[in-house]
Amino acid sequence: MGSPHRKGAFFLIFVPIYVHGALSQEARPAVQRKPFFQRLRRLEEQFRSFQEVTLTHLQAIASNYNLSYNIDARFRSLAQESQAMALAVNQSQAAMQSDLGHLKTWMRKSHRRSRKVDSRLLALGATLSERSQQRALQRKEQEAQREALSSLALDLRALQDTLARLMHVVQSQGARLDTLEGWLQVPGPGTTAPAWPPTQPEPPSPSSPKLQGSRQVLRALPEPRDSPQDFADRLQGKREPPGPGSQWTQSPERPGEICNIGPALIFPNASTENVVFLSPGFLVGLRALSVCSWIRTASGYLGTLLSYATEENDNKLVLHGRDSLAPGSIHFVIGDPAFRELPLQPLLDGQWHHVCVIWTSILGRYWLHVDRRLVATGSRFREGYEIPPGGSLVLGQEQDSMGGGFDSSESFMGSVAGLAMWDRVLVPREVSHLATGKEFPPGAILTLANAASVGGFVQRVNCTCLELCP
Repeated sequence: MGSPHRKGAFFLIFVPIYVHGALSQEARPAVQRKPFFQRLRRLEEQFRSFQEVTLTHLQAIASNYNLSYNIDARFRSLAQESQAMALAVNQSQAAMQSDLGHLKTWMRKSHRRSRKVDSRLLALGATLSERSQQRALQRKEQEAQREALSSLALDLRALQDTLARLMHVVQSQGARLDTLEGWLQVPGPGTTAPAWPPTQPEPPSPSSPKLQGSRQVLRALPEPRDSPQDFADRLQGKREPPGPGSQWTQSPERPGEICNIGPALIFPNASTENVVFLSPGFLVGLRALSVCSWIRTASGYLGTLLSYATEENDNKLVLHGRDSLAPGSIHFVIGDPAFRELPLQPLLDGQWHHVCVIWTSILGRYWLHVDRRLVATGSRFREGYEIPPGGSLVLGQEQDSMGGGFDSSESFMGSVAGLAMWDRVLVPREVSHLATGKEFPPGAILTLANAASVGGFVQRVNCTCLELCP
């Protein structure tokens, strides 16, 4: 079957030839025209049918041509898209291969680093174990040193107490011997005193009546428990010997004999406005502390003598009592909530009494001295603790916040004189000398001269002697 273009060309050539032949025959006779026109009509009808068929074929060919053209365009676009996808896949594969290479390199480096870190951790663990063992040994050595120091301190205190007792006994014996000699040398009425020969006599025999009488007098004299002044007063009939129910075995010196005590503070009532601030406070941390003062109060309870508060804790150091506690008892607080209850009932008689509270972080030892006598002691109280610096130090009030938060039920009402603080442990000799006004221990870190602010109705007076203080 020929192509549509050839059929159209044949048709265009055939039709003009056929028309030309028909026109050349018009000159023939009229008789022959009728069949000619019939043929022409038939040819015309055939041409029309042929034209319709040709047009139909041409339309089909045109539709097929458009469809094939669209399909080709689509195939070309699909080919381009597939090529682009193949290129993108190749590029992604190349990038993935590069990333995998980098990842493998990083993994190898990380593995090497992890091995180095493991080795370092092992070395560090070994070093830490060695250091922990060394620290354990050091702690053991420090504990041994602390125990040795505490035992030495206890031995020293025991030796000091023994020495004080021996000195007391020696003084008592000397007073007794002086009294005995005076008694032996006193002449009777109408007699003259015996004259001793200038030469050294022979020692009397043990059976001598005079020596036996002296021994009887010595045996009749009291035991060496009193001071020389007490013993002399008893010999002169000025003082009765203490009864078995007396609280202290030795009475303190008379308050009127204590002078040069410095300023005194008077707290007239239990008001929250009565407060005294000491400045500059504690400049360094304290691992030992001694607080001594003369106190006089006629209240039913002691109230708060001093309070030291910091931003971290408002009860770093407190000596306070309140109306809800037992009469005369006071809480000695170091680093709340740790405290010890101290008995101070003798202070409620309205008389002057000397009080010393001493503490050290070595074994947590503490001592309470009242009128030179040790009335309470203990250990394991804040062992190894350090009172931090930078806080607020207050007299007469208990702080519930730094520099404030006072409560009238914990206020002090009475008089305070000669208050001082040391960053060390005072020995009994120093406490005794301080209580009798003989010597002020050196190295005090705070006294009433550091009273920077006196508030409320508190009065500050200067007394030459304690008996003159109001």
